[in-house]
Amino acid sequence: MDHHPKFEASRFLGDKRTQLVYDLQSWNDDDVINEFVGLGVALCFSPDELPEARNRGYTLATPGKKRMHRAPRA
Repeated sequence: MDHHPKFEASRFLGDKRTQLVYDLQSWNDDDVINEFVGLGVALCFSPDELPEARNRGYTLATPGKKRMHRAPRA
C-alpha cells in the first residue's frame, strides 16, 4: 500500500480499536487502512518502528487476523 496522505511519513499505523499495527510497506488491503483512518482511530508511532508499537501493546497485523473492536480510550 502507498502511504496514506494523513500519515505519509509513517510506515507503521496502529488501529486503536483492535490494537493491531499495520506495516504499510507490506500491507496490500487499502480498505482496512482507510476505514480506521477515516474513523479517526489511527495512531502513528515515534520512532516509526515495530518495537515501539509492540512496546505500546500493539500486535503486527497479518491478513485474516481478527480482533474484537473496542472503543478507544484516548
